[in-house]
Amino acid sequence: MESSSKDKGGRKLLYLGALAVAVVLIAIGAGAIVKGLDGKATVRDALAAEKITGMPDFTPAAIAAKAREAGLTGVALPTCSVAGKAINTGGNARCFAEYMRVDALMGTKGATYSQMPRFATKDNKGTSDPALALTYPNGEPMNNPARQVWVTETALATALNTSYMAEQISLFGVVVGAALALVGFVLGGFGLSGIRVTRPAKARATERQPAAAMSA
Repeated sequence: MESSSKDKGGRKLLYLGALAVAVVLIAIGAGAIVKGLDGKATVRDALAAEKITGMPDFTPAAIAAKAREAGLTGVALPTCSVAGKAINTGGNARCFAEYMRVDALMGTKGATYSQMPRFATKDNKGTSDPALALTYPNGEPMNNPARQVWVTETALATALNTSYMAEQISLFGVVVGAALALVGFVLGGFGLSGIRVTRPAKARATERQPAAAMSA
């Protein structure tokens, strides 16, 4: 009898523990969902505030034709399209950044920042030798303007790609939150069902004791 009572007490603690864990998981899951949705809305609001719209030639066919005309080779071209679209989602922002990179490469003749000479020259080919460079009025060598094009493109593209990553992280938070809440509901159901089963058993045991005493 004592062992049976201990077993029942252990089961009750198990069910109560399951309920406690369920409450915690549901609370964390709900919080993660709310924060995830809030993060997604913040990203989209920030993008919409910039009022960016895709250029008419920001389509795979148009950019491929421009790349061929510019003589670009070995460059990954966008497969998405944002022509005429408002850049107000992480996916559109990432696509727009891909087109910006190709535009920048066309402006630098396929060279990235590290591949371009540091200084400007009369023939527009550039040089890394300060003695051969054009100079400012103060005698300092003039920076290669093509490098500035790349710096500007990289800064803007990084911001757009960061928006995409932030939106994806927000969506991941929503998915994780939903999963935690689901596990919490399952555990809660387990705990409640266990407590409901043990209660009738105790009631039956209490009813049997007076009947046994009367027969004795």
